[in-house]
Amino acid sequence: MLDKIARFFSKAVKTPSVRKKIIITAVILIVFRLVAHIPAAGIDRSTLAALFAGSPLLSLLDVFSGGTLANFSVMALGLNPYINASIIFQLLGYVVPSIEELQKEGEYGQEKINQYTRLLTVPLAALQAFGMYSLLKSQNVIGALSPVALLSLVITMTAGTVLAVWLGELITEYGFKNGVSILIFAGIVARLPVTFGQSASVVQSQDFLKVALFLIIAVTIVGLIIFVSEAARQIPIHYAKRRLTTGLAETSYLPLRLNQAGVIPIIFAVSLVLLPSLLGQFLGSVPNQALATFARDLVSFFNPQSFTYNLAYFFLVFGFTYFYTGVVFNPEKISEDLQKGGGFVPGIRPGVETVKYLSFVLSRITLVGGIFLGLVAVLPSFFTNFIGVQNLAIGGTGVLIVVSVALDIIREMEGELVMSRYEGLIQ
Repeated sequence: MLDKIARFFSKAVKTPSVRKKIIITAVILIVFRLVAHIPAAGIDRSTLAALFAGSPLLSLLDVFSGGTLANFSVMALGLNPYINASIIFQLLGYVVPSIEELQKEGEYGQEKINQYTRLLTVPLAALQAFGMYSLLKSQNVIGALSPVALLSLVITMTAGTVLAVWLGELITEYGFKNGVSILIFAGIVARLPVTFGQSASVVQSQDFLKVALFLIIAVTIVGLIIFVSEAARQIPIHYAKRRLTTGLAETSYLPLRLNQAGVIPIIFAVSLVLLPSLLGQFLGSVPNQALATFARDLVSFFNPQSFTYNLAYFFLVFGFTYFYTGVVFNPEKISEDLQKGGGFVPGIRPGVETVKYLSFVLSRITLVGGIFLGLVAVLPSFFTNFIGVQNLAIGGTGVLIVVSVALDIIREMEGELVMSRYEGLIQ
């Protein structure tokens, strides 16, 4: 197994197109990590560290920011404003006819939506930067700033988010696809030394059998993630054109992956499920006693270890799986392309019947994929509470993102290797 992996990466590095993508992605990630450690001014580091140590919510946000939030760097907001802007435009596509038309216009429409998403990211980042300042000010982590200093802080953090989005799009254009997910992947991996160190201290103070049980569960989850990510329903496709040698119709397969949406539902769900807790912490120090009490109840209600939080998280992941699958897979377009190429599903009439059949199959496999993603996201929290081991490095959401992004990169590398062999044959 290790020998096969070594040979695969050796071939990948020797292939010019893959080597170019690896180098460009690595350079951009290095720049991203260097900028992510430039601290913003005026922060009490010791108080900030104590605040994050006592808040599971902020600790979870720090994991997704790659440590930039705990250090309160210029990229403290990470890619959250851009993700929120993407969610807004995806939802608007169902209620605003003009945006719905853009979504159907292929590459041109997608480019226009991306442009609008980037524009919306700027005011969202500024708003979240002010909210983060207000939250830290209420916890005495940062002192009261003058209007000029506050404006400077908001502009700096907004610029950090815009820079992160630009770096992600550079990776998408010149490196591997889905650069935003790769940046989140890099942030989670960058935190592994810290989280492993915390886990080692937990192991020394916890029952070894409990820790071993947790690790076995974690390894099992990783294996299941890989299995489900690679699983696909093969739809046979026949073509009317006959081979000259056999006289039989040509047959190929349309693979429908069990998880068509990839890691996007997890990223979208995390961005939304954390909003109630952030709002509660923001309102927790207001003078109005009733509002402050409501805010504390809201924080408790959506604590990352609570049943309510995990239930909401599960349904958000499940819903976004269906939602994003509908965005990336268009049965009408597939049916039209098959009909133009003379292809058909055996036993299914071309046209409307093919669309219905593909939609039916896709809805069934997406049901399984959505339930699996939701369970992977929330089960580690329940297992942690059940066996009583806290603060271990393995978390369902982080593991799912890391494994899924790694598999996507490997698939893209395999595609490049196949293409290079094909080009070598025709030359």
